[in-house]
Amino acid sequence: QLQASGGGLVQAGGSLRLSCAASGRTFSSSAMGWFRQAPGKKREFVASISRSGGSTYYADSVKGRFTISRDNVKNTVYLQMNSLKPEDTAVYYCAASSRISYYTPRPSDYDYWGQGTEVTVSS
Repeated sequence: QLQASGGGLVQAGGSLRLSCAASGRTFSSSAMGWFRQAPGKKREFVASISRSGGSTYYADSVKGRFTISRDNVKNTVYLQMNSLKPEDTAVYYCAASSRISYYTPRPSDYDYWGQGTEVTVSS
């Protein structure tokens, strides 16, 4: 089970940190990812991290602004979002893959999804 939190309303240029707490004993062996879905748009990949945390992968649209990290002791993955833009407004979802240990941008590789946390960036 995944529980995402940390969303909210922020002005353009501001920062937010999302958290996703995972229950269960497979967290440290799972690749983790963040996706987002804006109103009227398809869900899109944001960032992914390998099970060890040593490798990460980002969508071009967030590269250099967002940072994904994980704490395998706390069973939590984070998404630090800086220099936010209005186009970052979306519901953000965390996801876990029980099959992939490396990073992956493909939604079909993920088996478990959190409930989403809403991020609104005002201009």
